[in-house]
Amino acid sequence: MHITLEADYAIRIVNCLVDASQRMDAQKIADAACVSLRFSLKILRKLVSSGIVQSFKGAKGGYVLAKDPSEVTLKDVIETVEGPYRFSRCLNEEYPCSRVPGGECPYRGVFGDISAMVQDKLASVTFYDIKNSKNQQ
Repeated sequence: MHITLEADYAIRIVNCLVDASQRMDAQKIADAACVSLRFSLKILRKLVSSGIVQSFKGAKGGYVLAKDPSEVTLKDVIETVEGPYRFSRCLNEEYPCSRVPGGECPYRGVFGDISAMVQDKLASVTFYDIKNSKNQQ
């Protein structure tokens, strides 16, 4: 299993802004994150909408991290572009269980536990933590 390409790119974009610690235009972000400009702009819109990134218009416009890196978690970024993490789509209420019609199969509970563990781990890792671990290597 892998996170989606969009989530991977969103993490790269936020990491780029953490490393820059100053306003950057979309093209520089795209280049630094190795993401196409078009896809970067799509992701940046989502990050701005969620309050993780702040945008500025005009000739001296660009993007900055809207919060301190210690306040932005991997979970925040991934769920901004992907929605809530679920190990299996059977955890989504829109998909009724096909194994036990009208009931709940035993896998749903296990998948729910796995989802909670992953969400907890993603929520425990901030971009500050990641930046500091890079600096110590």
